[in-house]
Parts: sequence; C-alpha cells; structure tokens
Amino acid sequence: MTIADLLQIIRKHLASAIISFVVVFAAVAAVAFIMPPKYTATAEVFATYAGQSGETQTTNDMSSGANYLNTQIKTYPELVKTEAVLQPVIKDLGLDMTTTDLAGVVTAANPTNTFMVDISAEVGDPQQAADIANSVAKNLADQISSDLYNNSSSSGSPIKLTVVQKAQTPTGQSSPNIPLYLAAGLILGLIVGIGVALLKDILNTKVDSTDDVRELTHASSLGTVPQATILDDSRPVVVAQPAGSEAEEFRRIRTNLSFLTTTATQGHGRLLVITSTDPSEGKTTVSSNVAVALAEEGKSVLLIDADLRHPSVAHKLGIEGHVGLSHVLSRQASPADVIQKYWKPNLHIMPAGTRPANASILLNSDLMKEMVEQALTQYDYVILDTAPLSVANDATVFGRMAGGLVLVTGKGVVEKKELENTATALQAAEVPILGFIFNFADPKKIHSKNYYYYYYEDGNKRSSHKGAKSKGEKKARK
Repeated sequence: MTIADLLQIIRKHLASAIISFVVVFAAVAAVAFIMPPKYTATAEVFATYAGQSGETQTTNDMSSGANYLNTQIKTYPELVKTEAVLQPVIKDLGLDMTTTDLAGVVTAANPTNTFMVDISAEVGDPQQAADIANSVAKNLADQISSDLYNNSSSSGSPIKLTVVQKAQTPTGQSSPNIPLYLAAGLILGLIVGIGVALLKDILNTKVDSTDDVRELTHASSLGTVPQATILDDSRPVVVAQPAGSEAEEFRRIRTNLSFLTTTATQGHGRLLVITSTDPSEGKTTVSSNVAVALAEEGKSVLLIDADLRHPSVAHKLGIEGHVGLSHVLSRQASPADVIQKYWKPNLHIMPAGTRPANASILLNSDLMKEMVEQALTQYDYVILDTAPLSVANDATVFGRMAGGLVLVTGKGVVEKKELENTATALQAAEVPILGFIFNFADPKKIHSKNYYYYYYEDGNKRSSHKGAKSKGEKKARK
C-alpha cells in the first residue's frame, strides 16, 4: 500500500477516522486534567568504602574495596523499599501509611558508573515529598553505616553512606505531565483514527462509494442516483416528479452521456449499452429514467429490453411485455409490431417478450445486429438494457458494437473483487467502460448543505428541488 492509497482510504472513511481521533484525544486529555497532581522530590547519597575500623588500607585493599562497593551499591535501590528502612520513616514523620504504601511512592536508582544513589518520593503534597525523600535517605544511611554490616566478627561497617544533597520542596508538579499527555493523545488519536479507517476498509468488502468504483474500474462517474422510494414507482421519476432532486440527477446523467465518445455503428444515432456486474444493482431503473430524460429533451429514443433471461423493463414501466424482442429475433413478429410508445411520441419501448430457451444465440445473431443498426438510422438514441455481466456476456458483445458500455454499480450490492474482475474482463475484451452510474447512494452525501429549494407551480400542486445557492443569494436570504 502506497501513501496515496492510505490517504484515499482515510478520505473514504474520514468521518469514522475523525470521530475515533476525537474520542481518543478527548479521553487522554480528560485523564490528564482529572488526575490529581503529584510532586516529586529527590535526595542524593554518596557511598564510600572505609574498610574495617582500625585497619590501614593498602592499594590492593582500596581496589578490592572499590569492587566490593560497586557490587553492594547495586542492591541499595531495592534495599530502600524494605521494612527496615521504611518503618522508621513512617514513625519519624507520623505517616498514615503502611510500608507497602510507602514503597509505592518511593523509588531509588544508582546512576551508571557512580557510587551515588538517588532517592525520590512522589506524593500529592510537595513538602511531604521532600520530607519522605530526606527521611528515607537518612534511614538508608543509618542502616548501611550502623546496622546492616555489623556482626560479632567486625567492629564497624566497611561502607558509609553520606547525604550529599537534601531533597528540596518541588515548585511544580511532576505528574501528570499535561503537555506530554496531550502529545501522546494526539499521536494515539491519529494512530487509532487511521487504524479504524483501515479496518473499515478491510472489513467492508462491498462497494461503498464512487471512489471505490473509480479506483477499481478507472472510469469516470456519469452521475450518482440516491436511494429514494420514489424510484420504486412504476413511473420514471422524471415523469412522476419532474421537479424533484432525483429527476435532476437523471438530467445531470443525461448531460454527461451527451459528452461520451462512442463508435457510430451506422446512421446518426448513438447506441448506449447499460449493464451492471450483478443483479439488483438497479440497471433497469437507471435505463428507464435515462431514456425518459433523453426523450424529455426532445431526442427520439428507443429503449430495448435486451435482458431476455430476466426481463424487467415492461414491469418497471407498467406496460404490456408479453410480446417483444424475443419474438422479433425468432421471426415471429417485426419490430413495428412490438414497439410501444410511452409518455411522449418520441419515446419508444421494445419489451423483452417471453423468455426464450436460447437467449444467447438470439442476442448474438445477425438479425439482432441488423435490427440495432436499422434502429440507429431512425432514432437519436438506442438504449440496450442488457443482462448483468455476472449472468451473461451479452453486454460485452453489444459493447463492441457501441464502442463501450455504461456500468451501473449499486452501493452495498456488488463485492469489490467482483467489480474488479468485471473491469479486468472488459479490458481483456477491449470493451471500455465509458462511465459508471453510482446507484443507491446516501441522499445526504449527494447534495452539500450549500443548497436550497426552488419552487415550481404545477397547477395546484407545489413541488421543489435543490439547486446551488450563490453567495449573493445566501446573503439576501439571511
């Protein structure tokens, strides 16, 4: 994965990444500000080797003593936490603590290559922190100098500890270190936010956005159709609600389709092949509405239901569909016998007819090609609603005739891997994807907040759709 890929994933799941970052950063910041402050004071003691009392030390004795001291001093940081050292501290300072509690607030360390021991105490009271550190240092020195090394065979301790630096009352808190906490929260929030975006992208195997389609097909978007109940109506949305935002989306698609460069078969007409990867991605709904949108503009349009395996155009438009393309291809009827006018005189529909047993043979026949070529001499647009590519290869054959095809992709329907395989197969067949139409999109993500409603009067009925608001209009409406 490249940095560009990572940025693309983060952009797709930006909302989740931002929410995760804010939650983590806020939690760390809350901990930093809620935690009670603590203060640390440190005292320092210095260890020396004195040998046994009354003995004169030679050079060898001093060398042996230094090695002995170096070995012994490494144990003193742990000795600090013992009851022998801490119990006198509790008694001297009158602390309401057990030795275990006190051991939790006291730390000691022997800096590398030194005979020093640093003794620190961290508590909520700065003066008490200094008192504890000084008392522990004093009692450790007493234990080492008088008690620990004294036995029946010796007259004194060979090691002496001296307090060389008393702990001072701290003026600032040692924890929590708020700048450090906030920096850690910032870094942790970024890591979690990026991790959540990556995890969502990995777990979400279905196409979820136009970015997914663009990345997998390397095609341009022709438009985005929102998820809307009105699109389930038996009438195309341009007919049922011409002033609605959904109708405007299909007009936008109509405009974008007019800029497509396709290969002319014969005549002046343009052949549009509309298909999808899987069933239920809404290709028939898109085909029907695109046909109506083109007819609305005054273009002569023929919509052919070329999905003989699962005919749906007639049902979608609420027209008779028992006789259609299958009868023409089997020479039982002529095109003029089965074509029906719909909504406007310039919009014609050819249903699929009954389902034949040899759909592939009929659709790949010379008669089908001749019929399409003849239709292109009579119509401005001939639209073929073909079977999904996962069901049959008809769209690829027609795509060669048209110089490419239009792919309808449904949000949350097709798997990313399937869509990628579709794009690869079309590329191998040298059939370009002229553009894609993203279906079932979240309506809230299609229009920005920088929109308002135009109103149209249609008799006594008032309808509306969204349009962009200029800066001047915004100011005027405030």
